[in-house]
Amino acid sequence: MNFKNEIAKILVGVTNLEFNDIVDSIEVPQNSEMGDFAFPCFKLSKEMKKAPNMIASELAEKIKPNEFIEKIEPVSGYLNFYVNKEFLANVTLKMVIEVGESYGKNEIGKGKTVVIDYSSPNIAKPFHIGHLRATVIGNALYNIYKMQGYNVIGINHLGDWGTQFGKLMVAYKKYSSQEALDKGGIKELVRIYVKFHELAEQDESLNDEARNYLLKMQQGDKDALDLWRYFYDISMIEFNAVYDRLGTKFDYTTGESFYNEMMWPIVEELEAKNLLVESDGAKIVDLEEAKMPPCLILRSDGGTLYPTRDISAAKYRKETFNFDKCLYVTGLEQNLHFAQWFKVIEFMGYDWAKDLTHIPFGMVSLKEGKLSTRAGNVIYMNDLFNEAVEKTRAIIEEKNPDLENKDEVAEAVGLGAVIFNDLYNNRIKDVVFSWERMLSFEGETAPYVQYTHARATSILNKAGNVDFNNIDYSILTDPATNEIIKLLYNYSEKIAEAANKNEPFVITRYLVSLAQAFNKFYHDNPIITEAENVKNARLVVVNSVKNILKSGLALIGIKAPNKM
Repeated sequence: MNFKNEIAKILVGVTNLEFNDIVDSIEVPQNSEMGDFAFPCFKLSKEMKKAPNMIASELAEKIKPNEFIEKIEPVSGYLNFYVNKEFLANVTLKMVIEVGESYGKNEIGKGKTVVIDYSSPNIAKPFHIGHLRATVIGNALYNIYKMQGYNVIGINHLGDWGTQFGKLMVAYKKYSSQEALDKGGIKELVRIYVKFHELAEQDESLNDEARNYLLKMQQGDKDALDLWRYFYDISMIEFNAVYDRLGTKFDYTTGESFYNEMMWPIVEELEAKNLLVESDGAKIVDLEEAKMPPCLILRSDGGTLYPTRDISAAKYRKETFNFDKCLYVTGLEQNLHFAQWFKVIEFMGYDWAKDLTHIPFGMVSLKEGKLSTRAGNVIYMNDLFNEAVEKTRAIIEEKNPDLENKDEVAEAVGLGAVIFNDLYNNRIKDVVFSWERMLSFEGETAPYVQYTHARATSILNKAGNVDFNNIDYSILTDPATNEIIKLLYNYSEKIAEAANKNEPFVITRYLVSLAQAFNKFYHDNPIITEAENVKNARLVVVNSVKNILKSGLALIGIKAPNKM
């Protein structure tokens, strides 16, 4: 039951407002003492020529309580609605019981396609904690949009072309060997990449050699391309190991090189539409009227650039998938880049430019400072995961040494802590890596939410078989239980909010609130020792919380162990 819609139907009969305007205006008060839903009367003040508090009082007199609204109160210009607690428990818990972990799904996106470009690491560079954000944010959005009924297409747009490959080829020829690379893998590639930059500061000819190798790649030189493919294969071994542990999958993995043949038709189209302007030998699109710097399309030597490839990729995706939305999950520092080439597509006359959205996020850093591949200041993702799992295993040995499947649980909790830490705040905020905070079983962390799920599972296991078909919902009206039921009722709305804002942290914060509410409920309400009707009613709540915690954790890419 949609309470906002039902309240709006009531208000349509006593105001001159449209149904949709009323629905959009209805709020959920943060303080439950101010009602479950609130309608602000300020918009009516001008039309009715009365103060909002007077309007709220008049409307309150016209509306009578019914089977689902037990009380209506005017307070400071708001009309506050209090939902019948037994009715809310009945409709909410019955639905959770009926659909289980599918509770919260809807068909808002039915018939629509959203393409999400995420993770997108650079080949021949380490997959480090700087790449984690693009991966886990994108993966969460993929799951959230799926829950909304969209056809979702996840694309891993690898950085597999560009000057860095020329540099690596020079470095490999001078400072490494096939034997060293086969043995060292991506770490050997990083070692020689760092060495190249150190030596190139004193010897500019190294950069000339690198540009020459890139030119060979662009011209289809077999030896250069074979070496490029060798670097690519070594990188994918590392990347896939990370994705396997995270449980991250993509529908398509296509690097920048995939679009190489598509770039020249784009350049010709820009020429034909009189959008290309020469500037110091380079070709640009002037964006002065959009109050942005020019967008570079071709370098002075005729080479293509990132905007050329991104425009080509976007057009290919529109023609291939006919998306309704195309999201790009990358760092905040790329804001201008995306704004520029989005504008170029608009100038080209494509109305779908409005469907392109950059999903920016803040930086991730260590306490020691900023990450840099060139300087060698990186933490490899698998090394980080191993450390998280090791630290979690040590906590398990201390708190629950007899736990079954310790390795499996340590993996789920360790990786969950890393992901949750990344997704806990608004994505635009910077993330500082802290083991102490991440792995805490108290506070707003993954282990806390996972432990709550395990606690709910344990209670259900102790209770044995429960008949959920004959429940006295009048038992479930105390404040602690009512708080849980309201949270459960709002789960679908939170998923919709996360999708509308492209913000996974909406789900993360929701899970913390639900876990906190459950632990208060568990503290305040005995379960197993109560009379059968009370026990069964409260076990419905336990079962519902368990299912939604598992569902919500899965949305953000985290497993929910049954024992911890």
